[in-house]
Amino acid sequence: MGLLDGKVAIVTGAGGGLGEAYAKLFAKEGAAVVVNDLGGARDGTGADRSAAQKVVDEIIAAGGRAVANGDDVSTVQGGENICNAALENFGRVDILVCNAGILRDKTFANTSEQDWDAVIKVHLKGTYCCAMPVWKWMKDNGGGTMVFTSSTSGLYGNFGQTNYGAAKAGIYGMVRVMSIEGRKYNIRVMGLAPGAYTRMTSDLPGRKDREPDPMSLPENVAPGVLYMVSDLAKDHSGKILGVSSRGVREIKMVQTAGFDPGRPYTAEEVAKNADKVFFPTEDRTVTVQPVAPAQPQPA
Repeated sequence: MGLLDGKVAIVTGAGGGLGEAYAKLFAKEGAAVVVNDLGGARDGTGADRSAAQKVVDEIIAAGGRAVANGDDVSTVQGGENICNAALENFGRVDILVCNAGILRDKTFANTSEQDWDAVIKVHLKGTYCCAMPVWKWMKDNGGGTMVFTSSTSGLYGNFGQTNYGAAKAGIYGMVRVMSIEGRKYNIRVMGLAPGAYTRMTSDLPGRKDREPDPMSLPENVAPGVLYMVSDLAKDHSGKILGVSSRGVREIKMVQTAGFDPGRPYTAEEVAKNADKVFFPTEDRTVTVQPVAPAQPQPA
């Protein structure tokens, strides 16, 4: 018996890296999988739909069920086609993992409108485009589970990733709101901040031209995501998990007790009570602990 027996899962950006690891593990655990990947370069240019088919061939060779899809997640039509691939081939959809993404890292001063729009479109709009048709189907058919990929770059910040961080912070907002709206329909929504060695992270400072640590490979992250989409996590929605080879941890937004005089106040009074408004520096250091090391990106 597998954890996902009888389930149908969609994994976007599954032609390599983390998405491929998720798709293969889901299939091993009994799910039929739609493997979506446009097959573009890391910056989102180009397309090679053979990437998704290669993963499908490997899943089928291992005795699993899967179908390839090469649609663009950042378009409404692409999202509908991806959902339809699950319905037409397997008759239902129980799990959606939005994993597809691109990078165009630059300091904010050097970020062009094109770089901004491309990253927001794939990550944030892409999550919307893929989630909407699946959400509507789940809403009318007993519910399901969605996992959206955020990032420590959006939750904590990272040098040179304003566009990426903004998109990933927006996805956090989607998780929080959609988990509330999904309660009445039995739709669980969770957020994921993964940490792994993939082509998206292979040239970060300290990693370039080095052999990856075997523990940091995607297949060592996938079990945490399997937990999230399985019934083992059925009591959890609206939560963000940091998942890496080192383990799994919840990431939460917190606030201080604050300065609350119960009457109109002045800016000077806020300054005098700054110790109540802000977390102590040492507490912030402990709280803001990225899942993967946050390091400067090239300008």
